[in-house]
Amino acid sequence: MAVGLILLSVVSVLVLFGAAQRVLDRMQLSDRAALVIAALIFFGGFVPDIRIGQVAVNLGGAVIPLGVCVWLLIKTDTRREVARALAGSVLTAAAVYALGRFLPAEPENMVLDPNYTYGIAGGVIAYALGRSRRAAFICGVLGVILADTLVAVINWQNGIASTLRLGSAGMMDTVVISGLTAVLLAELMGELIERISRPEQQEHREAVRVPVRRGGRK
Repeated sequence: MAVGLILLSVVSVLVLFGAAQRVLDRMQLSDRAALVIAALIFFGGFVPDIRIGQVAVNLGGAVIPLGVCVWLLIKTDTRREVARALAGSVLTAAAVYALGRFLPAEPENMVLDPNYTYGIAGGVIAYALGRSRRAAFICGVLGVILADTLVAVINWQNGIASTLRLGSAGMMDTVVISGLTAVLLAELMGELIERISRPEQQEHREAVRVPVRRGGRK
């Protein structure tokens, strides 16, 4: 089974046991919605690609994840976060594309499978640019899809006949790994920051509770 499908299965189990409740709340998704999305991506990956000329689009690897990104953008509270998510997606795509230029041309010479490498790198970059759970997920998913599109467009301009496969031929793993890595980093770093700031907030509350003595009785 592909790594992306395994990760979706693990996420579904975590949702069922309530372990992902906090993350889903921050992303404004219910348990049921998360399970439906995971199921659609999982089973959609087995549906034959939709071919339009030189473009092949996979339902589970591209259409559903992009639909989730659109939904998260609609639910985003501020225009500033929307702008950060969209700008971060473009920058993530540029960074992933640049990474591909420096990696070995032959996959056999790489420590990890290229799809896993791009997915992890895309997730890390997406978190750094998106910061929030929603923006990080959008940057992670949209960024790697845009990077793959950019490669195909450049090939076409150079006269190289190639098919742009969105979400298929291993790209589904990249999309899932990138999105989940970005959200996981956002959650872990958010929790770490809260734990660090919690003692300072507690000390501030205790200081406020202590009455100020203005002087003793004469």
